[in-house]
Amino acid sequence: MPPRQRLTPADRRAQLLTVGARLFAERPYADVLMEDVAEQAGVSRALLYRHFPSKHALFAAVYQQAADRLLAETRFDPSRSLAEQLVQGMDVHLDYFVANRNAVLAANRVLAGDPVIQTIMTNELDALRTRLLAVLPLADDGAREAVSGVLKSWLVFVQVLCVDWLTRETCTRTELRDVCVGAALGALRPLLTEDPDPGRHP
Repeated sequence: MPPRQRLTPADRRAQLLTVGARLFAERPYADVLMEDVAEQAGVSRALLYRHFPSKHALFAAVYQQAADRLLAETRFDPSRSLAEQLVQGMDVHLDYFVANRNAVLAANRVLAGDPVIQTIMTNELDALRTRLLAVLPLADDGAREAVSGVLKSWLVFVQVLCVDWLTRETCTRTELRDVCVGAALGALRPLLTEDPDPGRHP
C-alpha cells in the first residue's frame, strides 16, 4: 500500500474518484473490488467507505464526473456548421468511450435499468439536446418541438450503436462517427431553415 497522505475531505474524495475511474476503465465492473480501490489509494477500507458506502456509489460518482466532463468538453458553436459541431461532439464522446470501454459497458449493460445510472445518462442526453436546440436554425416553436423529438431519438440511437460497437467493432471508429453524424443530418435537414452541412449536397 502506498504511504498514506493527509488530504482534505474534498481532495481525498477527488483522489478516490481518480483511482476508481482508472480501475473501472481497466476492469469489468464485477472485477473491481473496493479493497483494491482502498489499497491503490493508500487508505483504509473504513475511510473509503466513509466517502463511498458501496461500489455502486463509487461507480455512480465516477460516471457522474465523466458525464460532467464530457458536457464541458462538448462545445456547440453556432458560427460552425451543424455537421462540424456534431463531429466535434462525437469525437469527444468516442475518445471517452474507447478509453473507458469497461465503464461504459458497465453503465449500459451490467447496470442497465439502474435508476441512479439511468438518471445520469438521461440528464446528460437532455443537456446535449438542449444545447443543440440552442444553436440550430429553427423556423418557429413548432419546428423546435419536432427537432427536439428527432434529437431525443437520435441521441438514444447513438448510445445504442456506440455500446454495440464497443462490444464488437464491426466498423472503424471514423465510420461509426460518420454514420452517427450522417443520421442526424439526414433526419434534421427537412426541419431546418438552413442546410446543416453546406459543404455537401444531399
